Amino acid sequence: MIELIPAIDLYNGRCVRLTKGDYDLRTTYDADPAAIAAEFERLGYRRLHMVDLNGAESKHIVNADVLRAVATTTNLTVDFGGGIKTDEDIETAFNCGAAMVTVGSVAVTRPDLLRSWTARYGADRIILGADVRNGMIAINGWREDSPLKLKDFIASWMEHGIRNILCTDISRDGTLKGPATDLYREVMETFPDLHLIASGGVSDIDDIKALNAAGIPAVVFGKAIYEGKINMKELWDWQNA
Repeated sequence: MIELIPAIDLYNGRCVRLTKGDYDLRTTYDADPAAIAAEFERLGYRRLHMVDLNGAESKHIVNADVLRAVATTTNLTVDFGGGIKTDEDIETAFNCGAAMVTVGSVAVTRPDLLRSWTARYGADRIILGADVRNGMIAINGWREDSPLKLKDFIASWMEHGIRNILCTDISRDGTLKGPATDLYREVMETFPDLHLIASGGVSDIDDIKALNAAGIPAVVFGKAIYEGKINMKELWDWQNA
């Protein structure tokens, strides 16, 4: 059964969602991140994906206090990403309660640094952020394109023990137009040992059911929650029926 991972994207300490990674197409929700996380936990969810959008924009962690608030008031397993560029950033994330960190840009721009992190903290605590635009990896808050193809990128890091991959189709993220199921299926066929976390475009429970039927191990979803298109209790009941 697919692993369900609700998401909280942070901007200036509040919950927001972008459309296709565009900061100018930002919707801010009048909700306290720690309160939302607590509600997810109350409903039975065990994982939470948090993204520091200020951090991705500024290239260093900004919303560490929000991470700490969530980690100290819930028992959720939190993975945290956005702006993790230095030893200080990753130490801050772990010290503030992250169980895992999602790292994307550093894997492209400073692979030696990421290799040192896998050695120091363990590859199981690192989630590789594979953000895709037109088949190529994008970095730095999705504002820059790299010369790396998705599968080559994944293969290179699997050689270093990383098995958790968060793959986001940028063209679908925040659009509520459905996930890139065919892309994720193709990735899983190439890398059957991968723990692939699908991200981007989920609009309703049927989208998640389709990902489950395609054999995708996990899914991150956010905007559909805040727009009222996914009933979190109904989704939990389906998974645990």
